[in-house]
Amino acid sequence: MDKIRVLFPFVEAGFGHIMPMKSIIGTFEKKYGDKVEVVPSSFFTESGDRHLKRYERMLARQVRTYNRFPAIGYLATFFCELFGATLSSFGSVRLIDPVAYRRAVAHMRELAPDVVFSTHWATNYYAEHLKEKPLTVMYCPDAQHYALFSYRSDLNMISMPSGYRKALKKKQYTPDNMKLVPFLIRNEAFAVSRDKRAARAALGLPEDQFTVLLVEGGYGIGKTEAICKLLAKERFPLTVIPVCGRNEALYRRLCALETTEEITLRPYAFTDDMFRLEAAADLFCGKSGNILAEATFFGNPSIVTNCSNMTEQNIADHYIRTVGCAMKEFSPRKTVELIKTFAGDPAALLPYREAAGAYRGHFGSEQAADELWNKIAATFPELCRTEAAATTDREDSKSLELQYVP
Repeated sequence: MDKIRVLFPFVEAGFGHIMPMKSIIGTFEKKYGDKVEVVPSSFFTESGDRHLKRYERMLARQVRTYNRFPAIGYLATFFCELFGATLSSFGSVRLIDPVAYRRAVAHMRELAPDVVFSTHWATNYYAEHLKEKPLTVMYCPDAQHYALFSYRSDLNMISMPSGYRKALKKKQYTPDNMKLVPFLIRNEAFAVSRDKRAARAALGLPEDQFTVLLVEGGYGIGKTEAICKLLAKERFPLTVIPVCGRNEALYRRLCALETTEEITLRPYAFTDDMFRLEAAADLFCGKSGNILAEATFFGNPSIVTNCSNMTEQNIADHYIRTVGCAMKEFSPRKTVELIKTFAGDPAALLPYREAAGAYRGHFGSEQAADELWNKIAATFPELCRTEAAATTDREDSKSLELQYVP
């Protein structure tokens, strides 16, 4: 039989959906790419369809709006939970842009997937509405399996234990169709040294200076600028690394910000060096989201300075209450006071750092890749028979070669 086509559609609606997709594609292709056809997809842009592009821009615009006006984000997530999975999904996908919905289903049909692995609810919804429905697998990168991620799919995965336990209280989920897996951090994180002095030296930063990393998601909307302006006036040795993402205006303003002699300010725009920056930092400050997972992986305590909706609130609560490696402070002035306290007494961060270190085993995409493969093998048993026959043929051929003596 032909190889099973496993589709991995990327959606830009906050980078918390992109990071886990990159992680599992790499692992799944490495382990099972010889058995299936792995199909990465820039789903909303690759066809050039203007309606699909417009819909993805709308998703990204919503994220930026929630960051600027958290009350809107909380209200949106509240109404999603109030209306439930079916109505919320219908409104968010079909009602808000019916043309984009039809084009998206058509494009999903063109891609002809046998399996669709989603890290965003929209692509799962399209796959579920194909006439010849593929196997649908959805990974929720958030702390709770909230309404839009609760739309039907054949297999679900989540990484937060509290979210897993809460999901199993719903009738639609059982341990067979809901799996608890480690967080799908990008695979390259495991290759980055955690030696802070070496990381700082490689980045051209002061090696012995307390270092704080500030990130407000991929769009750079939050309290970073206010915090940097306050820190710029301080008179104690400190390295400040604000990462502005795609907010180029913020990056330019921070590059022009004057500081005292004691403060080393090193702004970044959108960068591929996030893991090296995490490795160099002593403390992370920023908006809640899956960036907290990366800080935790590198053993860094976090100060959560903003939550744009209930989803991010739940993620923050996970790292504050369950993991114990984070704290919450929404006031820029009080955040600066905390930074000053920890810079003056780094030992005060030790309990948070130890908690982050103890949680390091909860990261990686291998288990999720195995769960995906197990579901594929159970759904397409002929694939396993074909693979087993091919393995037998290879072994028989090798045996004959060994027996032949020229």
